[in-house]
Amino acid sequence: MDDSININNRGDFGLWAIEVAKQIVAEEGFELAKASRDGTEDDVRIAGNALGQAITNALIEVYDGLLDGVPEE
Repeated sequence: MDDSININNRGDFGLWAIEVAKQIVAEEGFELAKASRDGTEDDVRIAGNALGQAITNALIEVYDGLLDGVPEE
């Protein structure tokens, strides 16, 4: 998610979304599953919050990209 990409159409956006989702699930989803299996309730809560934050960050990244070049009111 650090590299800048151009999204010119719906297909490009779909491919980007799939790749970001795979990355988030691979990283944060694994931690949540591990916490669910081996951790405490607090560990599960922390891992779940990290997963939610990763999703939020990806959505905000898209929103910010949509606003690039749009004049502020």
